[in-house]
Parts: sequence; structure tokens; C-alpha cells
Amino acid sequence: MTQDLQLTGVRLSYRTRRGTIEALGPIDLTLGEGEFVAVLGPSGCGKSTLAKLAAGLIEPTAGTLTLGGVGIAGPSRRTGVVFQKPNLLPWRTVAQNVMLPAATLGLPAPAARERTGELLALVGLERYAANYPHELSGGMQQRVGIARMLLADPALLLMDEPFAALDALTREALTLELQRIWSQQRKSVLFITHSIAEAVFLADRILVLSPRPGRIVEDYRPPIARPRTPDTLGQPDFNAACHHLRRHFTHHV
Repeated sequence: MTQDLQLTGVRLSYRTRRGTIEALGPIDLTLGEGEFVAVLGPSGCGKSTLAKLAAGLIEPTAGTLTLGGVGIAGPSRRTGVVFQKPNLLPWRTVAQNVMLPAATLGLPAPAARERTGELLALVGLERYAANYPHELSGGMQQRVGIARMLLADPALLLMDEPFAALDALTREALTLELQRIWSQQRKSVLFITHSIAEAVFLADRILVLSPRPGRIVEDYRPPIARPRTPDTLGQPDFNAACHHLRRHFTHHV
């Protein structure tokens, strides 16, 4: 069975004292197995809401969401989530933080330790397994969060602006790191970002959302070959793709 993410007629609204707010939708979306899809849109358009719906953290007002043909009715080990902050436990070591989901998943301790070692090597942190979060840079902490997300071997990765709080150089380095990890793991990814360049560099497809209520106004495939390297950032095709997407936001600051 394939692990496509399917959203059909998905809407989200909520009530306030002043009436009902239409936050998102309707959204119709298929994210194919192994596909990297980025989501762009102005602030408040529902990008993070879309990720939370796909993660099963909130329920839609209308519509259906399925992963691999099975309805999404709450958080699941089939889905891994990374937010802006890695939310590591400061009293646990790097390895212990990565192993946190093991008990919930029912993984035996030896298997969890072996898997943790493999994932720390994948994100380039095997030398820091015994360190504590405060001994790591922000970028390294976020890599620990990515490793922890992968412990359950989820089919779908939901990443809600995971690099937004980092400085520009660290953000660029982690963008390259994420591309490397994705190329090895080939997970399906829904990646929320405010950065046009980040979306163009990473994604197979880029969904542009309208102002609230967020609707998909363009499903764009950047015509840029993989693998993408730092040199890609200066290529005419890359700049043309960024320019193409930027026109959506000329009037939305």
C-alpha cells in the first residue's frame, strides 16, 4: 500500500464572540509517497493549521484526511512532526532525547539504542550522544529534534518552519542537511516555510496559499534538477523560480 497523504474538501473554522472565522479551506491535496512538498503563504493564512490537521493534532470542521488510505483521527506513529523549537528535555542527554518516543512505540531498549545511534550518525551528531541540550548550538538541537522524529520510522514528516528561529548561515547549512537526509530516507515531507528560497531549494512541489481562509492558489513545480547545491542558489533557473513565486506576495507584507 502506498503512503499518499490525501486531503479532500478540508476546512477549518472557529467561533469567536464576533462570529465564525473561516481559517482554512477548502483544501484538496494529494502528497505522493516520497514527495517533498513545501507550503508558502502570507502570515495568518493557515500554513501551520494545515500541518496540525495532517498530524491529527486538530480536527477539520469539514472534509477528510487520509494517510495510506487510512483516516487521520489523531496523532500517529505513521507521522513525525518537527516545530520551530526542538523542545528537548534539558535534563536528558542527546541520546536520551532521541529515545524518548521508544516507550510509547513499545521498542525494546536495545533496539531503541541501536536505532538512536544510527539516527545520530545520520544527522552528524554521533559524537554528541552524551551531551546535554544546553551544550549544543541551536542548529544542533534542531538536528536532535529531526533524529527524534525519525525514531518511529514515520511515513510522513510534517515540518512547521523548523529553521525559522536560526541565523541565516545555520539555516542554509540545515537546509542542505535536510536535503541530504531526505535523499537517503525518501520520506514524504510537508514543509511549512515563509522563505521562498528555502521552498524552491528543497521542494518537488510548492503550494501557495491565499490570505485567510487559506486556499491553494498555485501548485508549482520548480524546474531545478537534483541534487541541489550551494551553487544552485545563484543559477538563473533558481532565481526565476523565486521571482515567479514572489509575485504572489507583492501586496502581502
